[in-house]
Amino acid sequence: MTGSGAELAILVAARDEEERIGAAVAALRETFPEAAVLVADDGSRDRTAERAEAAGARVVRLPRRGKGQALTLAERELPPGPLLLCDADLAGDLRPLARNGADLAIAAFTRRRGGGIGLARGVARALIRVRCGLDAREPLSGQRCLSARAREACFPVAAGFGVETRMTIDAVRAGLVVREVELDLTHRATGRDLSGFLHRGRQLADLALACGPQGLNFRGLRLPLVGAVAGIACPGTAPVALLGLVDDLWSGPERGFHAHLRAGRTTGVLKLVGIPVYGLLRTRSLSGAALVALSANALNQLDTRPGRALKTFLLGALGLGGRPRRAVAVAVLLAPYDLREMAMLGDAGSNALGAVLGLRSVRRLTGRRRYGAIAALASLTLLGELRSLGSLIESTPFLRELDALGRRP
Repeated sequence: MTGSGAELAILVAARDEEERIGAAVAALRETFPEAAVLVADDGSRDRTAERAEAAGARVVRLPRRGKGQALTLAERELPPGPLLLCDADLAGDLRPLARNGADLAIAAFTRRRGGGIGLARGVARALIRVRCGLDAREPLSGQRCLSARAREACFPVAAGFGVETRMTIDAVRAGLVVREVELDLTHRATGRDLSGFLHRGRQLADLALACGPQGLNFRGLRLPLVGAVAGIACPGTAPVALLGLVDDLWSGPERGFHAHLRAGRTTGVLKLVGIPVYGLLRTRSLSGAALVALSANALNQLDTRPGRALKTFLLGALGLGGRPRRAVAVAVLLAPYDLREMAMLGDAGSNALGAVLGLRSVRRLTGRRRYGAIAALASLTLLGELRSLGSLIESTPFLRELDALGRRP
């Protein structure tokens, strides 16, 4: 696999591994003396980074985001070519993995020690089988060697503990050779205690999200799109959430009304027509349709940084009397995941929550107040066409501070 001429690089995911990372890095450097070893330190609270550097690795220090996010951000620091991924608590020889010749070679452990009842592993196997038809033996193994082609197809990787499962799916669906290699390796097993079961609970959630709709955020992280839950929680806006989800999944490079109209048949044009029609059917009023459509578009325009659209929605809901409560509850529940870059609203969520504000405004605002709101939202839309709303927020001190509140650096 490394015969393409490019040298192998090694990327180690680590968090709070000060007791093991030094030995793991030293073993990797001895086994692969020509390879660069990079440790992705995912917000460790101990001396993981210092121990890794002392053993000869380069370290990328990150605020805690999740395993997949840490690997994505650290991978950019390595030169192009084949890549060996491994966990910080691993012990054993990975040379057969690097020499296997497959595009994606996955280590299958000869011996199993400890662990749970196999639920997460079974779910991961089932998801891989459903999504790409492969019957995987070790769907959760973090010990993987990727060819340059596999690296290009799989990165950026899925978030959290769903990284390995989605990586296998992506590689198979890209037509690459995927092979599991049985190796005599050991690593720290997750116990059958409260901490272990909580870990498996997070694994299961991440697995489900990793195999669903995905999107890239402003930082280039690949995150699960969870905003459609707003349409489920508020069935009245489900059609808007569906239109947004279609745009999430199949949108092109066009941005803004002008670009979509010039391109013709795009998912953006579908929203441009579909949301006002939905608003008209719901409100039986042209002004109501305009208010719904402009509210949905305004929140969508603001969904360019973590937490920005949700904060705007909550402020808008507060101004409208804190209603509807179900949508407010959804926004409050999603905010920590959005702010920590563990998930994204996407167009499905931002359009749906914007439509919620629009429908509530139709009930609350009449006469001049309604037309004033329409004029303000239309002006915001026009401003967004001519200038980035994000740059306007970031150049205004009060808005900049509010916008950054709770967000990871």
